[in-house]
Amino acid sequence: MASHVVSSGQKPHVVCVPFPAQGHINPILQVAKLLHAKGFHVTFVNTVYNHNRLLRSRGPNALDGLHSFRFESIPDGLPETNKAATQDVPSLCEATMKNCLAPFKELLRRINSRGDVPPVSCIVADGVMSFTLDAAEELGVPEVLFWTPSACGFLAYLHFYRFIEKGLSPLKDESCLTKEHLDTKIDWIPSMGNLRLKDIPTFIHATNPDDIMLNFFVHEAERAKRASAIILNTFDDLEHDVIQSIQSLIPQVYSTGPLHLLVNREIEEDSELGRIATNLWREDTECLDWLDTKSRNSVVYVNFGSITVMSAQQLVEFAWGLAATKKDFLWVIRPDIVAGDAAVVPPEFLIETADRRMLASWCPQEKVLSHPAIGGFLTHSGWNSTLESLCGGVPMVCWPFFAEQQTNCKYCCDEWEVGIEIGGDVKRDEVEAAVRELMDGEKGKKMREKAEEWRRLAEEAAYGSSELNFQMVVNKVLLGQQKTTGMV
Repeated sequence: MASHVVSSGQKPHVVCVPFPAQGHINPILQVAKLLHAKGFHVTFVNTVYNHNRLLRSRGPNALDGLHSFRFESIPDGLPETNKAATQDVPSLCEATMKNCLAPFKELLRRINSRGDVPPVSCIVADGVMSFTLDAAEELGVPEVLFWTPSACGFLAYLHFYRFIEKGLSPLKDESCLTKEHLDTKIDWIPSMGNLRLKDIPTFIHATNPDDIMLNFFVHEAERAKRASAIILNTFDDLEHDVIQSIQSLIPQVYSTGPLHLLVNREIEEDSELGRIATNLWREDTECLDWLDTKSRNSVVYVNFGSITVMSAQQLVEFAWGLAATKKDFLWVIRPDIVAGDAAVVPPEFLIETADRRMLASWCPQEKVLSHPAIGGFLTHSGWNSTLESLCGGVPMVCWPFFAEQQTNCKYCCDEWEVGIEIGGDVKRDEVEAAVRELMDGEKGKKMREKAEEWRRLAEEAAYGSSELNFQMVVNKVLLGQQKTTGMV
């Protein structure tokens, strides 16, 4: 591919490439919107599978967008299905790494041969879609990688290779997954003290040296160093020491979050740009009307994100644990949340909780968590959920499922003092006790005060350090080469 020097006066053109899962697509869309608001032409690239899901969930014209904000798609090489579910994560990681570079290069060639849009001048891609670096280097344009986990999660991934060197991973076999072994102290990652093996992203617990996810993260973390810059959806006050540790390994790292606060400030929700959305499930907005009828801090919000799956028995334990609290609750139950089964709660549970619950299949979570009626959040500790909860001043009961959710949970409970963890093997009594403590207990009260403090600091970052960092990435990195060619 020939290098494209952008002629003076032409719009910069960013191509945005998320990893094909809901929790990755949303934050990259936020970056795309911010760049569009700063004058960039945007091409947003989903996989064909998710492009089709979006059209099904949001209607056939959902992706028409603005002239200067376009959606494209590339194949991931996996078998096509019409399911409304996230594809198998290890298969996705392997497939995107092996299959996406050629169609991506072809897409860039096609864009650059069109006369009606400016040539591609930069790329922003998910940290785990690093195949895009090869295309950016060939095209001679800068690329920013956006690692969507927390800074503490990203720092742990950057040290995966050391776990292998130290013989801590892969494990000999499943028998090593004992509490005793998982309590092994990990005290050699700079700025991350007081960790146990169980707090490290779960892919480290592989038992096979050829494990897809273990090797994938070692590979992607190493390649991250090639990016022109790396952005993280976090803010300095929250993860200051961890961010500094990352910068000692990769200097070109910038904290630019919470991104949704930057978007809310810059972009009118009902503007054409504000209305562009990428939810792969249909949103139920009735829950906001229901919340309007509830008093302050009285409702428990329950959502385990877009990928977590649980057993039918775990679903039942959560249901009866919530019922026993006698609290009002809003529970998002995805159709695919139970492994291999339809998600069905017991009819008796529905009868018992009829006047104090709302069940939804998906909802506008950021709006829910900033609603004054929400008093606590039962969460899987995914990073978007954790950050949105902190920005809403909402304390959490944490039930981490996989990846760096374990690390987020540890930080929520011990470092940021806004969380209570419940065990992986869910018991209704434990759910009830944790939710009661969260909503009414002395510890819950302290956690709410702490969450309120983080909310204030998050807002300050959105008007201060994070906004400055975002602008610096735009000026120095994304527009850097254009400035040298007399552009902008």
